[in-house]
Amino acid sequence: MHTSPSLPIAPRRRLPLPWPGLLGAAVLLFWLGAAAFGPMLLGTHGGGDMGDAAVFAPAGAQHWFGTDYLGRDMLARVVEGARYTVGIALLATLLASGVGTVLALLAAASAPWIDAVMSRGMDTLTSIPSKMLALIMVAAVGSSLPMLIPTAALIYVPGAYRIARSLAVNIHAMDYVTVARTRGEGRLYIMLHEILPNILGPMLADLGLRFVYVVLLLASLSFLGLGVQPPDADWGSLVRENIGALPDGGAAVVAPALAIASLTIAVNLVIDNLPGRSARGKGAH
Repeated sequence: MHTSPSLPIAPRRRLPLPWPGLLGAAVLLFWLGAAAFGPMLLGTHGGGDMGDAAVFAPAGAQHWFGTDYLGRDMLARVVEGARYTVGIALLATLLASGVGTVLALLAAASAPWIDAVMSRGMDTLTSIPSKMLALIMVAAVGSSLPMLIPTAALIYVPGAYRIARSLAVNIHAMDYVTVARTRGEGRLYIMLHEILPNILGPMLADLGLRFVYVVLLLASLSFLGLGVQPPDADWGSLVRENIGALPDGGAAVVAPALAIASLTIAVNLVIDNLPGRSARGKGAH
């Protein structure tokens, strides 16, 4: 009996992320694009332009997010605010994670007393509540864009250091690190070639979570009037400026709050659906 040869079945193409992760990545890319190119696309119709619209006008075809307490278009204000919220938080997060990782590598590859001194110093910073430390620093040096970045970074360096150190110490005890040390490799080589590549993945995931923490911290400071100062405004400042629309549920106060929520949820969706994490989640069931 003659049978026709079976055709090879093409493998199904798998998405790089599950659909919740793709949704989060799309929202995250949108806000990154708004921070980078939004003010440029707005041109002369920026959020600071005074119009003839009513104060706290509802959302409509002319003003998608309504107007603020001065009659300015809230869509333009939110897009311009993304430049400060996303930009400052991203720089502060990169600085915090970078410094914390470098210090952790140094602690893991150095003498035990150096590790102990650095860890106790980080414990001292951790013992101070983050918002209290931010208020102390802002009160001491003032609130300005150049100071907000190192202030937020300093607050979250201990957390990045703790996670990176726990990973680095475990890897430093591995056999291949012992072999590298036996064949005469220096401390810098072990830090950069043996330890760092093996902690990079977890530290990138931690960077995303730390970015969310910094966004919320900066929004809290701005809501208290200690963050980005007028005429500039981030999303926390926009909520504070338009708090008068809250009793009526006005779009002017809801829009920046939704922007903060969408950004933080998007980052968490991306982190929760990274390939390694999703694979572990499937294996657990």
